Amino acid sequence: MGFAVWLDGDLAWAKGTHEYRPMGVAVIAASDLFAARDFSPRRKPPSGNRAVPYGLFASLGEVNGWLIRRRSGSRLRRPSLPHTFR
Repeated sequence: MGFAVWLDGDLAWAKGTHEYRPMGVAVIAASDLFAARDFSPRRKPPSGNRAVPYGLFASLGEVNGWLIRRRSGSRLRRPSLPHTFR
């Protein structure tokens, strides 16, 4: 599993894979949490300059935990980005 996350104002985007198979892309309110049913292979990842790539996560639970900590104002350690994602 692996998830790339972007933030675009009040929206959170994620592109995920599960056991090397693409799950597609999901978009939710940044105040919500992702669920597997949110992902669609037909949806395209965000484009343009507004969506800021924020990190790579190993699981959906890790993404949601990060979103919860982000809302609570906790100091967040930004996940490291591979060179190709920057």
